[in-house]
Amino acid sequence: MNPGGTVSAGLDGRRALVLGVANQRSIAWGIAEKLAAAGARLGFTYQGEKLKDWVQPLVASAKGEFLVPCDVSSDSDVAALFRHVREAWGGLDILVHSIAFAKREDLEGEYLRTSRDGFLLAQEVSAYSLTRLCQEAAPLMSAGGAIVALTYLGGERVVPGYNVMGVAKASLEMSVRYLAADLGPRGIRVNAISAGPVKTLAARGVSGFTQILEIVEKKAPLRRNVALEEIGAAACFLLSGAAGAITGEVLHVDCGFHVLGM
Repeated sequence: MNPGGTVSAGLDGRRALVLGVANQRSIAWGIAEKLAAAGARLGFTYQGEKLKDWVQPLVASAKGEFLVPCDVSSDSDVAALFRHVREAWGGLDILVHSIAFAKREDLEGEYLRTSRDGFLLAQEVSAYSLTRLCQEAAPLMSAGGAIVALTYLGGERVVPGYNVMGVAKASLEMSVRYLAADLGPRGIRVNAISAGPVKTLAARGVSGFTQILEIVEKKAPLRRNVALEEIGAAACFLLSGAAGAITGEVLHVDCGFHVLGM
């Protein structure tokens, strides 16, 4: 991807590594579907054999070229993943980071009660993992590339039940900006999408999630919740040459809810 980019939304032949697919409701899967439709070549990861059983059929349906285990908290796993990418493709054009985790007990009650271990775990998996992945991805993006991470409004404002994950998302968003500054001279763009609430596996861990959906539907300027397909389309835009001059950005795809003062 040359500096300035090609003004095209096409992604034919682009090599895209997608992390974070758990099932067909995952935001990562919504992005992967759009990437596949745009002509990208796809590679996927999974964590744990249980999730592998869910992800394998999806990878097959998207004509994914590989599915590799990866625990992003393990340096050896991350290194092994990118060795596989190098052997399979010789390089990389796109990285999608849709990974987050916090202990359930740290998503309940007061943020004040967050445990030290829980805080560090949420930061490591949800925020630092982007930096670690970029360390490995950047050398493979010799012709430039594009990276997208997923965040949420809880990283900007207090959202009941989001707690330590909101702090981790704030860290992730700032990481996007610093990484954009570091990698821009190499022609690598780094952006994030702040998606509205979606019924994903991870969302089940947020207390009062159903109420959040109801509030957004009632109060967002568009008077509805965002669709998975819309998040996927926004990601494809940011990952394409059509967004060649956009980096370090957090794009809200939430039916306008973020503009409200309530």
